[in-house]
Amino acid sequence: MAEDFGKAVEDGLRLAKRVYMGKERAMAPYSTPPRMERSMQSYLPTAPMVYAVIYNPAIVDNPDMPSYQPYVHGRCDPPALIPLQMNSVELDVDCYLDTAFVRVSGSWRVHCVMGSRCCDCRIAVPMGEQGSILGVEVDLPRKSYSTQLIALDDNKDIQKRGGSQDAGFLKPHIFTLTIPQVSLLMGGSNLSITLRWSQKLSFDNGQFTLSVPFAFPEYVTPAIRKIPKKEKIQLNVNSGTGTEILCNLSNHPLKEIRRQVGNLGFFYEADVLAWSKIDFSFSYTVSSSHIVGHVLLQSPSVYDVDQREAFCIYLHSGSQLSVKGFRKDIIFIVDISESMLGKPLEDTKNALSGALSKLNPKDSFNIIAFSEKTRMFSTSMELATNEAVEMAVEWIDTNFIAGGGTNIFTPIDKATEMLMNTSGTIPIIFLVTDGAVEDEKRICDVMKSRLANGESLCPRIYTFGIGSFCNHYFLRMLAMIGRGQYDAAFDLDSIEVRMQKLFSIGLSTIVANVTVETLDDLDDLEVYPSCIPDLSSESTLTICGRYRGNFPNTLKARGILGDLSSFVADLKIESAKDIPLDRVLVRQQIDLLTAQAWLSENRELEQKIAKMSMQTHNVAEYTCMILLENDKITTESPGGHKAPKKSPKNMVPNVPKKLLLPSFAIGFGNLGATAENLRPCYEEPKLPEVAEMFVKATSNCCGKLGSQCCCMCCINCCSKMNDQCAIVLTQLCTVLACFGCFECCSICCSGEHGH
Repeated sequence: MAEDFGKAVEDGLRLAKRVYMGKERAMAPYSTPPRMERSMQSYLPTAPMVYAVIYNPAIVDNPDMPSYQPYVHGRCDPPALIPLQMNSVELDVDCYLDTAFVRVSGSWRVHCVMGSRCCDCRIAVPMGEQGSILGVEVDLPRKSYSTQLIALDDNKDIQKRGGSQDAGFLKPHIFTLTIPQVSLLMGGSNLSITLRWSQKLSFDNGQFTLSVPFAFPEYVTPAIRKIPKKEKIQLNVNSGTGTEILCNLSNHPLKEIRRQVGNLGFFYEADVLAWSKIDFSFSYTVSSSHIVGHVLLQSPSVYDVDQREAFCIYLHSGSQLSVKGFRKDIIFIVDISESMLGKPLEDTKNALSGALSKLNPKDSFNIIAFSEKTRMFSTSMELATNEAVEMAVEWIDTNFIAGGGTNIFTPIDKATEMLMNTSGTIPIIFLVTDGAVEDEKRICDVMKSRLANGESLCPRIYTFGIGSFCNHYFLRMLAMIGRGQYDAAFDLDSIEVRMQKLFSIGLSTIVANVTVETLDDLDDLEVYPSCIPDLSSESTLTICGRYRGNFPNTLKARGILGDLSSFVADLKIESAKDIPLDRVLVRQQIDLLTAQAWLSENRELEQKIAKMSMQTHNVAEYTCMILLENDKITTESPGGHKAPKKSPKNMVPNVPKKLLLPSFAIGFGNLGATAENLRPCYEEPKLPEVAEMFVKATSNCCGKLGSQCCCMCCINCCSKMNDQCAIVLTQLCTVLACFGCFECCSICCSGEHGH
């Protein structure tokens, strides 16, 4: 899909050269990259963008200065995408704890379609680290649009839109939405658009880093110099810990407008000649030489689904922390089924080799490769000496050969058994897979019973899912049971980077067996996650929940340090006055509750998740997105005459039109795709362009022929023929056609029909 999008933009840039911008154009707005550097990736959006969807190339023209254009025959199928020019943009970011809420509002002008015509406009929203779309609002001269989430049960009577081009994800971090039939006024039309999403701040050894896609290509800059271009950025940072924070880096000229302990504000505004060419980046450090811990309390709002009191326990390491790490016993479990062939397996091998090289010589490790059968690097744990690591890398190159099906239970059962009796070390299991299996709930139940009856340091389970065919909620639940963490790569290009990050988090544990005292004394207590994971120097730890009663005045966090000594920290308790805890924590809660709902098949829990999703605008498995279309009330009748004003009593309410968008849910795995060993991000092979046209022209023939051979079968068959067979088939059809002509002539000339 991303490649198709890039080709459509390339076609649009080529088509936009028809637009005459006058003698005062500031630059060539549609210049394309040099031929050697050109790729479809270069046309993917690196900042919020809007495109005119062009089916009919004849409507492409400058609405301000119509010019003579040679008539264009035919249509664009698939449609071309012409990037619209942007007149203004405003970036507003609020950072709370480890989450950033981003709002981008701007004005785009449909400068490439002649007046009094209409076209669809496609919005593309690239998001940052673990981004989640929250909403889109569009304001037009005659209409307005906005997105909304509804429960799955409420979508039966809503008009459905066409397909994936109406809304969806080009890549896991690029959301797209098409606004239908934008009517254009004489002189062009402006679109005022507001985009909202949330994303995570990356964390490493006390430093938080925010990166927002904000690199606009040259061709969105208005070509006319006289058009003012205003760029505005506002940033608010609230660490939530009451600890002094130090600003490290910002690649945009920000002016500090507020400084308090743990709370900073910045602002930037300017008229610019060209838009930002780089992503907006900002990093800051928590100034502390020890582990930072804080507790935030908040009462529910009137509209909150859960009316219990909310709390958040937030832990992370300081920038100058010097804590001895754990000795580790590690087993890497890697899926080498046939579906992992190619880039997934190669990137996994690279990430695994990198993780092995970071092990301490006192650590021990093993590797299990699995498909239908399992292969073990060693029958026992091996010390991570240089010689053992080199042997392991050679073993990986020799034995990581994709083939066979997927069996997860056997390798994870073996790994757990090998690590149950360790002492003086922290046992860790890393599981990497791209498939779903039938016994996932059994695996969770077995692991839950085993780990509950283990020693003080039970095996930790870190899970990593590749693609959309594996059950990510099973992997999330398995990681929660094992006090580990879960991550995924839905895009093949991000496999190695994200896997390396998960390996680094697991290998940098600084506090294990984290518990919080006196919480059990609260009434109706619910904690997310129910099994608290370990604290790593490369990630933050957030524990949230709901309760009734009086929260204790003092709270202590306890755990085990790398030298096996006890860890105790007093947690400062404050009211979260300036932090919207419900918005900050809801993404984590929805994901964890969905995993619980999948395991327990609890219908009431599913309904609770749906309500949380609709209330906070976070997409969930049990909700779907709709597009609301509002017609603005005008004072003119269709004929151009002013319509009589209506009294408030006679006013008919403007009921918005609802359009159902395609589902954005990732689902609960695909057993069929796993059984067929389909590769991650698999798509049906595309037919040649001529075949595509033939299929569209004969789209109804299969239904008419019933059980007879359909056109699709013929096309697939013909596409696999060699040249000689195709020539023979053509000659045979020609002969049959000639016989048909002879038969027709004999009938016509015989006089049987009165001729």
